[in-house]
Amino acid sequence: MSQFQIFSEQEIESLKIGGKILRACLDMLEAMVEPGITTKDLDSEAEKFIIAQGGRPGFKGYHNFPATLCTSVNEESVHGIPSNRVLNDGDIVSVDCGVIIDNLYTDACFTAAVGNISDEAQKLMDVTKQCLENVVKLLKKGVRTGDISAIVQKTAEDAGFHPVRSLTGHGLGTNLHQFPDIPNVGEAGTGPRLPENTLIAVEPIISAGSDAVVPTEDDWTLVIKDHALCAHFEHTLLIGETGCKVIA
Repeated sequence: MSQFQIFSEQEIESLKIGGKILRACLDMLEAMVEPGITTKDLDSEAEKFIIAQGGRPGFKGYHNFPATLCTSVNEESVHGIPSNRVLNDGDIVSVDCGVIIDNLYTDACFTAAVGNISDEAQKLMDVTKQCLENVVKLLKKGVRTGDISAIVQKTAEDAGFHPVRSLTGHGLGTNLHQFPDIPNVGEAGTGPRLPENTLIAVEPIISAGSDAVVPTEDDWTLVIKDHALCAHFEHTLLIGETGCKVIA
């Protein structure tokens, strides 16, 4: 029996609703990012928005995570906990969010500039987003997970950046993280083949320096080992026969 979760038409409709809520939430948050706002402000607005639209926050309470968003600033790669930290001109912030509709998860992330950022930071963000866009063009039924990993790695490394090796994309559906893992480094032609009507979260997490991360005192936030900047973009993607659909 396949380890992939395959979705019915009814389930796909639920996923589309969740994805629409999540995308609208992220668009709202991206417009809010500016010098002087706190990551807790973003989190509060996200939770209110999701609940008002009939969804449930996908991250809050997941393994006891305390917030609706993961907000990771500068050298923080993933799982930053929203706080009273003020975003300053020149920062970059990754905003990761999940939504549950009918017990099905969607998951997506963007990285945004706070005010005026360096050319290097802008390039890192642009390349990370391009990694994701290149995967979207590639995906369809029968593509292997290693094909995804390889194109992310090549896109990042050709630009002089480094995928974070220990952090991966993943399948999702009735669980936030499920089969298969989708590393951001790997070899084309390897790994399981994606079937039609399965759902994956592809999330290039790209460092301007070290490809290693270390934990922080809060036991959630992971930072780039040499404190280089990190960017993170993610889509929830439904695999089709001849392409894929961006759910969120």
